Amino acid sequence: MGYPRKLTRRFRAFDNFAISFTIINIISGIFSSFGFGMNAGGPRILVFGWIAVSILVLFIGASMAEITSAYPTSGALYFSAGKLAKRHRGAWSWYTGWLNFVGQVGGTAATGYAAATFIQAFLAMQWPSYEVSEQRTVLITAAILLVQALANTYTVHLVAILNRISVWWLLIGMVVIVTALTVLPEHHQPASFVTHFANNTGFTNGLYGALLGLLVTSWTFTGFDGSFHMSEETVGATVNAPKGIMRAIGYSAVTGLILMLALVYAITDYRTEASADAPPVQILIDALGTGTAKFLLLIVIGAMLFCGLANMTSNTRQIFAFSRDGAMPGSRWWHSVSARTRTPVKAVWLAAACSLVLVIPGWWSHTAFTAIVSVNVVGLFLAYGVPIFLRLRLDTFEPGPWNLGRWGRPVAAVAVVWIVLSNVLFMLPQASPITPGSFNYAPIALAVVLIIATVWWFATARHRFQGPVSYGRPDEVAAMDLI
Repeated sequence: MGYPRKLTRRFRAFDNFAISFTIINIISGIFSSFGFGMNAGGPRILVFGWIAVSILVLFIGASMAEITSAYPTSGALYFSAGKLAKRHRGAWSWYTGWLNFVGQVGGTAATGYAAATFIQAFLAMQWPSYEVSEQRTVLITAAILLVQALANTYTVHLVAILNRISVWWLLIGMVVIVTALTVLPEHHQPASFVTHFANNTGFTNGLYGALLGLLVTSWTFTGFDGSFHMSEETVGATVNAPKGIMRAIGYSAVTGLILMLALVYAITDYRTEASADAPPVQILIDALGTGTAKFLLLIVIGAMLFCGLANMTSNTRQIFAFSRDGAMPGSRWWHSVSARTRTPVKAVWLAAACSLVLVIPGWWSHTAFTAIVSVNVVGLFLAYGVPIFLRLRLDTFEPGPWNLGRWGRPVAAVAVVWIVLSNVLFMLPQASPITPGSFNYAPIALAVVLIIATVWWFATARHRFQGPVSYGRPDEVAAMDLI
């Protein structure tokens, strides 16, 4: 790919799969967004919407996997955008990189904030005198980011081990939660309950409410570009990285559907639970009792912490690669690699600091979480869409060992259409009446990112950034390898 190798190849096929599976994180995604789905479509959209959107996300993943096999680098999306563009390669690469950066930072921040929220819910259940506050949520999030940054500071081997543990935590945790919700409750909803429809969004149009409910699955299926970003550290990356993407999405789709069904059929009092501060937690309490609910909540919190750790790892590699090509302020700092740990330590702490900056407004307003999620999802899916769109425009595409053959173009077309439609949904109003607390900040977040990137591009960047940099011929680059 034209770069000297600085990062250690210690990720095996399972490790590469593990990072995307952990970032998708069905437990974290479903528990943090289930309440929204209860009010935007109800069980009918939570279950059948999950199936439909999972299939569409597989199209996105397959297209991304094909590109990953052709360009297995830490730069991932922005690198491939620069290589696939017919013209203006620097501009395509620049915008993709910044959308990816902002989306990754938003993902790390949103997951940490969600974990802090659930930690406070657990503390309030354990000690009724504990007072939940927005300020404490921010402080707990800061502590989480600190611990995750420390873990990422040390060897890639440590991160790989933690990601392996996270896979088993997710799978065993899901089995425990599903078994508890299936066996222990005295009452379950009838089989027909899966078709129950609810629209408590405030909008009178039921179809609109149902479309909004599809965002539950879209929000859960973010971050599978982690396998792409870790490809420079993966053995046999041209095959193992694309397989990691597809396996992560496929296994998450199946296990997530099982967890979704277990929660849906365990609902006791729909109206009360849908209006609770944390609907899935209230479902656990009503169905299983406080003691069991607290135990299961610990599993959920652990899953969220693992998710945030993997998010930060992926975020760090994107920063490292983007800086390697001189696209970030202080690039020479952020792409340096520690001689002792063989990890981009400075990039780790930049990722943690940027995530904390996004979380700080939560000190004054809980609405901040909605804005962070908007930054995460809109930024990432647009970044996913650009290289896939550019691949569609090519008359000829040179695939890697893992490819879709003649199905590559139609699969990419479906992926691009769904990315456009889902991003439109993410930017539409999601609750009525529209107030500062219910306002959808996604369009503002996207506009701010694009305005800053555009001003910066025309002011200085277009003169010094021409896309991915080549350090020389393969033999010259090999001579530069530090490992």
